[in-house]
Amino acid sequence: MRIKVLCFLVCLIHFISFAKNLNARYFDTIKPSDTIKVVEQEKEVDSIVVTFWTPKNKVGVNLNEVAFINWNAGGNNSISALMHGDFERNFKKSLLSWKNRVSIRYGLNSQEGQKVRKTEDQFRLTSTFGYRKDSTSNWFYSGKLNFNTQFTNGYKYPDTNTPISKFMAPGYLFLGVGTEYSDPVEDFTVYISPLTDKSTFVLDQRLANDGMFGVNPAEKDSLGNVIKKGQRVRTEFGFLVTSEFSKEVFENVDLENQVSFYSDYLNKFGNIDVEWRLNVNLKVNDFIKANVGSHLIYDDDVKFKEDTNGDGNLETTGPRVQFKQMLGVGLVYEF
Repeated sequence: MRIKVLCFLVCLIHFISFAKNLNARYFDTIKPSDTIKVVEQEKEVDSIVVTFWTPKNKVGVNLNEVAFINWNAGGNNSISALMHGDFERNFKKSLLSWKNRVSIRYGLNSQEGQKVRKTEDQFRLTSTFGYRKDSTSNWFYSGKLNFNTQFTNGYKYPDTNTPISKFMAPGYLFLGVGTEYSDPVEDFTVYISPLTDKSTFVLDQRLANDGMFGVNPAEKDSLGNVIKKGQRVRTEFGFLVTSEFSKEVFENVDLENQVSFYSDYLNKFGNIDVEWRLNVNLKVNDFIKANVGSHLIYDDDVKFKEDTNGDGNLETTGPRVQFKQMLGVGLVYEF
């Protein structure tokens, strides 16, 4: 009997020891400290903020310098700089889209024997809000706002005493509703608006009295005295079509094309105002880029002024095609 009890006690001790080892191996793998870590991880996941905004910023400067020392062929020392910046804030969620872009450009040129001259001056704001009926459609019901003006006075050089343009003289505001097609693969959009208001601002009264940029000029008597001041804001209502397209045509060579057509319903419908910008960007590396660009404008309401008879005064002629070509190499930083 004693032997049986002793054997039972020995077996019981071995069983308890085996149970403790089994419990430590399989049932204690999750410790209290591990549980806290899991909770902390869950809290980190819950704290993640989902945003539907996509920011894009690009700033840069293009420089060009020419210097001569004892150069027999002659020439003038010169230096020019063009500062530019593009800032985008785009929102996209399900059926909604809201694209915003601000573009700033300002250039100066200093040449030996001349005062500093302005070569570029632009402030442009574009905002497009769109809604589509389902997630598979590439057509949006859209509202579009476009505003552009300049920062400082513009002159017809070498005359730097009489400005021919100023801040908000001119200023242009387009506000309309329509539809926009956005290609799901290519970076290509077309906006069509049958209801667009175009406002032209000439807030400088002297320029408004001269009828610059399409506003109604002042009424004057036979002695040249102003009887009725010139119009400072001109409002039109018409049809607008715009298109934007960008693509990498070759490795490190990007093409950007922007064009718009506008015609006023109430004043000479069929006369189309055109603005076309074409840029080719060549990437040297992440910070150095070259740019070749052109900018064409035709506005039937903007009359060209020049001194046709040599009396020192500018006479008003008809509208003309305005064209500008740019070539630059400089530093660009994107963030």
